[in-house]
Amino acid sequence: MVELLKPYRKKVHTITSDNGREFAGHEAISKQLKANFYFAHPYASWERGTNENTNGLIRQYFPKDLDFTTITQQEIDMAMERLDNRPRKRLGYQTPNQVFLKSGVALHT
Repeated sequence: MVELLKPYRKKVHTITSDNGREFAGHEAISKQLKANFYFAHPYASWERGTNENTNGLIRQYFPKDLDFTTITQQEIDMAMERLDNRPRKRLGYQTPNQVFLKSGVALHT
């Protein structure tokens, strides 16, 4: 997670996760990214709205019943490209890339 977010460190102020074991190292992540780390309450998906919305968008490309071991890197790259360039109501109908480009940082280019 740290390696993925390092290029955007100046834009990462907070991280909100669920209570999964994969976040056991949250203190180290928080320290390395200089970001506050928060945990959502159990069964409170609305506390991670962007994450839940993005999961729904990803499922348009990779349905729940799909065997993820069959997905190619090319398919992942295509989905990321489309999602990073899809207008979002929450961003005033700008794309995530447009918002990041204003700050001098592009997503997955």
